[in-house]
Amino acid sequence: MPQQRTGEAQGFSSSKLSVLRKHPYFADLEPEAFDQLCRYAKHSTLKRGATLFSKGDQGISLYAVISGSVKISISSPDGRNAILNIIGPGEIFGEIALLDGGARSTDATANTNCELFTIDKREFIPFVRSQPTLAMKFIELLCTRLRRTSDQVEQVILQNLPGRLASALLRLTEKQKLEPQGRTVAITQQEISEMVGMTRESINKQLRAWAARDWVRLEHGAIVVLKAELLQTLVDAGAHEGE
Repeated sequence: MPQQRTGEAQGFSSSKLSVLRKHPYFADLEPEAFDQLCRYAKHSTLKRGATLFSKGDQGISLYAVISGSVKISISSPDGRNAILNIIGPGEIFGEIALLDGGARSTDATANTNCELFTIDKREFIPFVRSQPTLAMKFIELLCTRLRRTSDQVEQVILQNLPGRLASALLRLTEKQKLEPQGRTVAITQQEISEMVGMTRESINKQLRAWAARDWVRLEHGAIVVLKAELLQTLVDAGAHEGE
């Protein structure tokens, strides 16, 4: 579980609070409402590999990532893992079980050392009820999550390895479109193999082929996308062979 620090979120730096203020679902809140939200947010930290929650746990909190990243995954009884998403700075997660009252549908693990804001369900649900516009924003968020899940299922079923891998890399680096030095995602080849449903050996072979063309650069624990437009052509063309 995350290590929580005492004190209200209002006591933290504006740069950390900007994670909430800049999020599209909180950006339009009136100042008084945003101050109220900040009072509910508790600051916490996680070490890499620490479990935030497990599938089947009660959903009692909403989370916002300040720094680092959180891995959302599921596992089978025989030990196989599938990564559904990597949540990075400025993103929120944990809303499904929070809103419907059901159990957690996935595991959440610190993918790196990370900082979070945690908002308790007992405070957040009444807050959402008092903010109808915010409630609609969360409906939009759930629809976005559903569309993303449908896209991932389609990719696994219909696309070959180059298309699946290109789609995953572009999705993971979506927020870094304008960075001239390339888009970087902190993920290992084993983790991305669990995301696209292929062996690590196959992933390594494809990434090395792309690295030889300067489409990507391989770093320790990270992949840098250098030619996003070329990866996008694989996706747009129905994932033509990329080797």
